[in-house]
Amino acid sequence: MIMRISLRWVFVVTAWLLLLGSAAAQTELKTRNVVLIVCDGLRWQEVFQGPEPALMNKPYGGVLDIAALRKDFLRENSAKGRETLLPFFWSVIARQGQLFGNQTKGSVARVTNGLKFSYPGYNEMLAGHADPRVDSNDPRPNPNFTVFEWLEQLPEFRGRVAAFATWQVFDAIFNRKRSGVYVFSGWEPQAARAATPKQAMLDELYKTTTRLWSTNAFDSLMHAAVKEFMQLERPRVLFIGYGEADEWAHSGRYDLVLRSTLQFDKFVAELWALLQSMPEYRDQTTFLITTDHGRGSGSKKWRDHGRKIAGAENIWLAVLGPDTLALGERAQAAPITQSQIAATLAALLGQDFLRVQPAAAPPVAEVVGKAH
Repeated sequence: MIMRISLRWVFVVTAWLLLLGSAAAQTELKTRNVVLIVCDGLRWQEVFQGPEPALMNKPYGGVLDIAALRKDFLRENSAKGRETLLPFFWSVIARQGQLFGNQTKGSVARVTNGLKFSYPGYNEMLAGHADPRVDSNDPRPNPNFTVFEWLEQLPEFRGRVAAFATWQVFDAIFNRKRSGVYVFSGWEPQAARAATPKQAMLDELYKTTTRLWSTNAFDSLMHAAVKEFMQLERPRVLFIGYGEADEWAHSGRYDLVLRSTLQFDKFVAELWALLQSMPEYRDQTTFLITTDHGRGSGSKKWRDHGRKIAGAENIWLAVLGPDTLALGERAQAAPITQSQIAATLAALLGQDFLRVQPAAAPPVAEVVGKAH
């Protein structure tokens, strides 16, 4: 009898120690805010190998001013090329964070949905799993429960979860009406919560700018709206979706793919600097940066993606924040999937998304660790 009681107490004490250890592990996390940033359709090849010289011409890349493009982007090797194209990635993230997806170094990041285009990719990214019901880019309300919707329902995050994107379909992807997540997307975004002179000017620009793409606004307009929102509303969980790189690739304009990618890097750098200047974000914010799908390769298939395009399943992931070890460009890393992003985002905030969504893939453990 005494032995049974002793074992019981050992079990109880052990359980309490495990609980305390888990709580302590959560309190060690410094991240209080997460920003998930997506550059739609940006290939891993450009991220890790820089601009592709074979596409810097008119026949294959649709380039209008070849001399200017080569002056701006062509370098003696791929290392210098990628630093020119994505200077913030390679001067800051590669030194202070982690980058996955350079297949030439044995780091693989892939989608699991098999369709290799936008809505299925965003669903996988945000819900943590692929869903055969999500099989088109039609703006049908997402049937799945995303990590953003779940966080919006938690008291500590309620009213502080938001999504900004250039593509109108994000209203459906986040299932805005059901989820309660504030979504600002496309050419006709919701009105801002707080009206300011700058917001009024942005509203006017959205209304009067000539639309090159009917459902996709320009990155610069959306980025300006993001900065204004960050300073007024101070969200804790934010999605930002830039869409121009994908649109220019579909148009066969490799020159504009490169120029919009460089501008994307500047946008990320600007947001990082802005948040580090604000006390509630400084050293308490993690950026997850990725893409929704890859693209093909070669002289023509670089423009496309989808079920039949080989290589379009390959993506990349960059992480920068106080709880992510500075391991830089990963080599010979365990493969990761797009479906892991949802649980990773939650884990960085000390939350367990798998508890409410068992179908979701587990977090990328390497980026949720003790800071230096």
